[in-house]
Parts: sequence; C-alpha cells; structure tokens
Amino acid sequence: MSDGTVAPAALVARASRRGVGSLALTDHDDTGGLAEAAEAAREHGIRFINGVEISVTWQGETIHVVGLGIDPADAALQAGLAATRSGRIERAQRMSAVFDSLGIEGTFEGATRLAGNPRMISRTHYARYLCDQGHVKSTKDAFRRWLGSGRPCNVAQEWARLDDAVHWINGSGGVAVIAHPGRYALDRPQMRALLSEFRDLGGAAIEVVTGSHQPQHFSLFAKYAVEFGFAASCGSDFHSPGESRDLGGLPPIPAICEPVWQRLPAD
Repeated sequence: MSDGTVAPAALVARASRRGVGSLALTDHDDTGGLAEAAEAAREHGIRFINGVEISVTWQGETIHVVGLGIDPADAALQAGLAATRSGRIERAQRMSAVFDSLGIEGTFEGATRLAGNPRMISRTHYARYLCDQGHVKSTKDAFRRWLGSGRPCNVAQEWARLDDAVHWINGSGGVAVIAHPGRYALDRPQMRALLSEFRDLGGAAIEVVTGSHQPQHFSLFAKYAVEFGFAASCGSDFHSPGESRDLGGLPPIPAICEPVWQRLPAD
C-alpha cells in the first residue's frame, strides 16, 4: 500500500516459498494491506504480525519508526497516519517542480502511474520512473544522484513527531522500533541522543539486522540495543524483486540481543 510493487497476498506467498515463518507487513503510514496479508498468511501457515512504518521528523532528519503488533482498528493510530499521509501529494508536486527545473519533465505523472496507492506517492516511485525512462541505471542510482539525503530533489517535509509516533504505536498495543538506524545521517552523539529519547518515550526496539544495513552495522547496533535495553528487530526491508534484499535472506540476530518477537503479544 506504499512503495512496494508486490500485492500483499503475493508478498506472503513469496515469503512462504522462501521459508519465512514469521512476517510483518510495514507499509509507510498506511495499514490498508494488512487484512489481505493476514488472510494469506493463514492459508500459508505463516505467523503474521500487523505492522506499519511511520515517517517521523527528528531534529530535521527523517526517521522511520516501525510499529509491530499494532491494532490497525485503533482510532488514534489511524488519525495519526491520516495526518502524516496528508502532505505527501503536495511534497510530490514540489519534487516534480525541482525535476522540471533540471530539465526532466513528467515525473509527477510518471510516479503517480507507478503508485498502486495514489495517497502514497514516494521518492521510490520517482526513482522507478527515472529508471524506466532511462535517466538512471537503477533505483539506487536515482537516490544517489537526485533523491537521497542532501540530493537536489529530496524535498524537505515535516512528518510526525517522534513522541506522537511512539504514542500511537504503544496506544494501539504495539511495539515501537527504530527502523534501519544505520541509514540516517547522524553522527555518534546524535545517534545516542535519538536512542536515548526514543527509549524515554517508550520505544522498545531497534532494527539490527536489515537489508538496509551494511554488515558492519549488525554488530554496532547490536551493542546499542544491549546498552539501551532495546530488543533487536530483523527485517529484509523488501520492496520489489531485484530492487532490494529478498525475503528470508538475512543472517540471524546476534546472540547478545533479545529478539523483538519475544516482546510481542502471543497469538
């Protein structure tokens, strides 16, 4: 329902073929795919975990906070997600204007065509359009040249506050997780400040092993998890075949860490 290319039921079927026993679907700022994924998981015998990935602005940096084990019917959570989604179209149009100024036209219309959910146009849809049109060789190249942190078409957006995101997740019965912390442009003091604030707000876990991390991040964030009392999450960050790490292909969480699924409510 956000920036993946595989429908929820097909995603679960792919996970089953690849030997995944537990799966969380964590679309950006939207829970519209959870019911379909949960039904498919029952058919395939996979433990399914309701999830979401909330866009947060913290000290000017975009941070993603995953909620695991959430109740998607929770009114406060849904109101918060709706408010977070509301600025996406306007941001997408501003991104397109920057591309126009660089002589690359039609990006808003192209990204919109590639977005299965028109409420959720993202940088990833722009990257796929640029790749389809031959402007770049890959979506990763599009982020390096135009859409990544500090690049000209990465238009700033004020997302949810960190305390609100954690409150929405915890209030719905879920566990709040900092997603792929190794991706953020934070130095060591800033990272420690983020983790400390997140813990004090009620955050419970950080992603340690993820397809968005380099191998050196696994041990680094395992140590942070132990130091700050966080559980460790593991996730492919899968978006599309051939575009990101596939489902079920990651190494195990380091033995010094407590797996986050041990903190989730029993089925």
